[in-house]
Amino acid sequence: MSKQEKSNQTLIPFNSYQKFVIVLLTFFQFTIMLNFMVISPLGAILLSVLKITPSQFGFVVSCYALSAAVSGILIAGFADRFDRKKFLLLIYGGFLVGTLMCALAPSYGLFVIARCITGLFGGVIGAINLSIITDIFPLQSRGSAMGILSSANSAAMVLGIPIGIVLATKLNWHAPFFLITFIGLVAGIVTIIFLKPISGHKDLVKQDNPIGQVLKTVVNPRYLVGFSAIIFVTIGAFMLQPFSSAFMVNNLGVSLNTLPLVFLISGIVAMIAGPLLGRFADLFGKYRLFFIASIVSAGVIIWYTGLGSSPLWLVLLLNCLMAITNSGRMSATMALISAVPAPQDRGSYNSLSSSMQQLAGAIAAWVAGLVIVQSSTGQIFNINILGWVVVMATILTIVLMDRVNNLEKY
Repeated sequence: MSKQEKSNQTLIPFNSYQKFVIVLLTFFQFTIMLNFMVISPLGAILLSVLKITPSQFGFVVSCYALSAAVSGILIAGFADRFDRKKFLLLIYGGFLVGTLMCALAPSYGLFVIARCITGLFGGVIGAINLSIITDIFPLQSRGSAMGILSSANSAAMVLGIPIGIVLATKLNWHAPFFLITFIGLVAGIVTIIFLKPISGHKDLVKQDNPIGQVLKTVVNPRYLVGFSAIIFVTIGAFMLQPFSSAFMVNNLGVSLNTLPLVFLISGIVAMIAGPLLGRFADLFGKYRLFFIASIVSAGVIIWYTGLGSSPLWLVLLLNCLMAITNSGRMSATMALISAVPAPQDRGSYNSLSSSMQQLAGAIAAWVAGLVIVQSSTGQIFNINILGWVVVMATILTIVLMDRVNNLEKY
């Protein structure tokens, strides 16, 4: 734990405006993740209605992530030049336009274009949220704020699949996107009326051209430490995810009918754990939480990836433990990382960091695909090797986050 953090262990409660801001930003984050998550249950319907192949559906999913990665780089040079409220409304408006286009798309080609537009704008909402949190919340209470924000991702994971299935079957596959557009418009109106301007950083911004701003951010040695840390945290968090369903069904003996229950329970546990662990990070030390969660996570992953056919209670227990440790790691990580960029660089830094997270997630999935082998019976092999790769990435992040923790705080 850094000396500065030791002196800042008194928990600072949120005032009423801060509570409003964190609820609003969490709702924004929820709609972004919900937009991404509802695609999964629509797969079978889209394959039939749009007459597309599985590979074409895979491109629908990946084009969102690729667009999100590109947008972070494109926007980084401009992110600190505007009032963050206006910038958030502009970008979120683009996201809602893309979502509405998804709802109205009559063909595969137009749906792909709509997903690219949605990803282009939606991919940087998280970065803007982080910048706003860092501007409004002192470092002593950012763990709590990040913990609450992270619960939006878990909520979207829990609700995304049932919302997608119910609306698509009761109405049609366009309905989930109409719903997200409507509730997003309501959130936008609330933001226009109640969110105060956030422009104090503008006075500190030097008038570099956008490309110069990006290059200055990328080559800053201080920022490189933060970028490296977030890349390996992301790899460690998401490398096992693409094969989790197949592993549970084909190796651990979880039935397809029971699989949603596993995700539902672990998602609810993550929703509860995020805010609690964020508060713990503020009270007892952000790096301390990250270190403990990382060590426990490594042990659970080694145990989990070495399992064969197992009772459901054990599968649930280990998935819940992984959800808890992942929530703790991510809450502590984002709180520590928030102290890396100077106020005038927060927008560009967070935008580039968001792109790196997207790319790191894609690389993690690609590497996992190279390691994993599936037999003709469906059984997954080499996932234990993948588990050790994740553990090594986790150990590296402990070292990198220690360096982040000992940087001078902003």
